[in-house]
Amino acid sequence: MTYENYAETVLDELGHTLLSVSDETASDFVNLIDGAKEIFCAGAGRSGFQIRGFAMRLMHMGRQSYVVGETCTPNITSDGVLVICSGSGSTKSLVNHAQKAREVGARIALITINPESPIAEMADVVVEISAPSPKSAKEGQIRSIQPMGSLFEQSEGLFLDCAIMMLMEKHHMDSDTMFGRHANME
Repeated sequence: MTYENYAETVLDELGHTLLSVSDETASDFVNLIDGAKEIFCAGAGRSGFQIRGFAMRLMHMGRQSYVVGETCTPNITSDGVLVICSGSGSTKSLVNHAQKAREVGARIALITINPESPIAEMADVVVEISAPSPKSAKEGQIRSIQPMGSLFEQSEGLFLDCAIMMLMEKHHMDSDTMFGRHANME
């Protein structure tokens, strides 16, 4: 296959996964984020990279956002929302984070392949991304030409960018407004 063939196939796969999320689910996710005083973001591995980008965009919007595990992250309270990206929904450290959030009365959003996972059972909003992964309960039902969990990881990042755009529209923000909060000590 040529580069162009790979690119077209990847774009088709992304279109399938992104359009499998309903408007209602996306709105529920955005409303949960919008109603939080603080947003805590957690993920492991490549999902951790995607959630860090989301935390940064929330900061660009002027929201109090944190990445769980960073040294300057405060404690979560009942005013907070914990957003977890986990394909399996059962990564032990992320299950522990969800349990702690639930104990203090915080709300939980999960982006996952597995809507029947331990974290999904605790979550207020579950965004299911229909993508294959070596850890997926749906392995064999969904196919991707991409290695391992790449389609899920790309899809969660793009879903989170779409959620940011929905929040921007809701609060009448544009990129110029957000750029005013961009890092200036690079």
